[in-house]
Amino acid sequence: MIRSATLDDVPEIRTMIRELAAYERAEEQARATAEQLREALFGEHPAAFALIAEDDDTGETVGYALWFPRFSTWTGTRGMHLEDLYVRPQARGSGHGKALLATLAATCRRSGYDRFEWWVLSWNTPAIDFYTSLGVELLDEWKVCRLSGGPLVELAAQAPRAGEPARGG
Repeated sequence: MIRSATLDDVPEIRTMIRELAAYERAEEQARATAEQLREALFGEHPAAFALIAEDDDTGETVGYALWFPRFSTWTGTRGMHLEDLYVRPQARGSGHGKALLATLAATCRRSGYDRFEWWVLSWNTPAIDFYTSLGVELLDEWKVCRLSGGPLVELAAQAPRAGEPARGG
């Protein structure tokens, strides 16, 4: 069963985020707190939305998908960015991942979104094989750019103040 996440799901979502981070060999980077997730998913202005996959027989939470809307200047329309898709190891191969993606695809169609996009680690062959079996187009010519930590702070410090002209670069 696939359903929208509720406030009561936040602790389990946080646990699964850490499980996903461990699988992706980056557990130390998964620092989101339960309070941050509550605000992001259920605050006055949600930043993201989540779906929960439950085992049909036991009702146990076996996975989740977390997404947010994005905008394309090329199409002039909104789209969907899938931040996380995770199915617990014992439930993989049972159709939960496909059901989560199909539910998100249906949300895209209902919402008039033209694109449904996400990233996958280049070494995650099982995920890549799964995605390509669904007809996903892998965009090898694009690179993800990330600015964080010290470089983000340094660049932000160079921002012109309101009313000042931009310099250089």
